Amino acid sequence: MNGSVVANTGPIIALAIIGRLEALRSIFHEIAVPQAVHGEILEGGDAGPGVSAYLEASWISRRELRCPPDPLVESVLDKGEASVIQLAPEMGADRVLIDERKARKIARDVYGLKVVGSAGILVETKRLGLLESVKDDIVRMRDAGYRIHDDIVSAAMSAAGES
Repeated sequence: MNGSVVANTGPIIALAIIGRLEALRSIFHEIAVPQAVHGEILEGGDAGPGVSAYLEASWISRRELRCPPDPLVESVLDKGEASVIQLAPEMGADRVLIDERKARKIARDVYGLKVVGSAGILVETKRLGLLESVKDDIVRMRDAGYRIHDDIVSAAMSAAGES
């Protein structure tokens, strides 16, 4: 993949709770989160799942938006997702990292952004030879309470050659 990515809250936490946050550095040269996402990650305090790994990841930059998100987008998505969609073109990011279906659809279909999700990051990590089993990591995400639709799991397993 390479290039830069603007990440949403869910994928950051999902990757952090299974110890795979560092995989983002292997795939992208720049990883950014808007301030709204940073706030969402810290919402539950420093003891929330994955928060310590996120805070230790000094290579994830926090960015202020130059312009507020489109109010129409904010009316259908949460502030973090709307901010990710706003920040990506502002900084010229190559991709957005979002798991939520509606936000992915709006980013792709309305804004023309390239979208990747947590499962796609695991597939790419395996392709780079840095991961043995996408399935094992998805199971660990699910065991930690992170929801990933069965269709996405099937597609990821197939893409990773694990189906």
